[in-house]
Amino acid sequence: MDKPAGGTVGKALGLLDEVAAYGRPVRFAELLAGSDLPKATLYRLLQTLVGQRMLAYDEASHAYALGSRLIRLAHASWQQTTLAPLARAHLDRLSRAIGETVHLAKLDNGQVLYVDKRNAARPIPMFSDAGKIGPAYCTGVGKAMLAFLDEPALERALAQQSWFPHTPHTHTSPQSLRAELAAIRAESVAFDREEHEPQIICVAAPILDASGRPLGAMSVTSSTLRHSLADLAAFAPRLRETAQAVAREAAAYTFSGATRPDHRPADGGA
Repeated sequence: MDKPAGGTVGKALGLLDEVAAYGRPVRFAELLAGSDLPKATLYRLLQTLVGQRMLAYDEASHAYALGSRLIRLAHASWQQTTLAPLARAHLDRLSRAIGETVHLAKLDNGQVLYVDKRNAARPIPMFSDAGKIGPAYCTGVGKAMLAFLDEPALERALAQQSWFPHTPHTHTSPQSLRAELAAIRAESVAFDREEHEPQIICVAAPILDASGRPLGAMSVTSSTLRHSLADLAAFAPRLRETAQAVAREAAAYTFSGATRPDHRPADGGA
């Protein structure tokens, strides 16, 4: 894994990322094989994280997994992400109406953080899931948000992209993407044309605040085995309407300030 920064805390957070990336319980030998940390340091950090319930250790399988405390923190973070609770009912309605996969996402350090997801009536295997981080330059939601960043923010975000060619359709440079971003700004709609995963396509719309800055984005995602891009384009009007409805609720919530989306007194930031 990449060399952790930030001293002991940075190493511990990097180790949590590494365990999470496996998507399953992982043994010490596997972590050691992929780590730059000395064996004793790795073991000490694992013991500390287990002691703090950030990791769980299974005695029978001798494997580490994400712990209960970390899961609680992740859930609290999701609840406090303004768009997640505000958009829940809108996602439900859109999902029921069209029967396809619906995503809600926001930008996080130039990358896409999937905040929520509704599966299609007939689910399709794909990378995205709530809590996952994906690339912005080759996903519909990512491009929908990038298109509405101001120039300094866009420059920073483009510098954070890997430009890895996931498929033959992937943008591999800022120059090629910028032309498409101009079209997205004009239409308020973005498409993923099998740019991140083969056969996976989507139509996406930004969720914009009153000044036109992106709060997040929503998408309707399907497969070329089921739909064409023209089919997905037919969902664009309803998708834009839903994104605008979420934006209006976000504006009202931000303006009121005194109540959370569940109408309980606020005890912190959104």
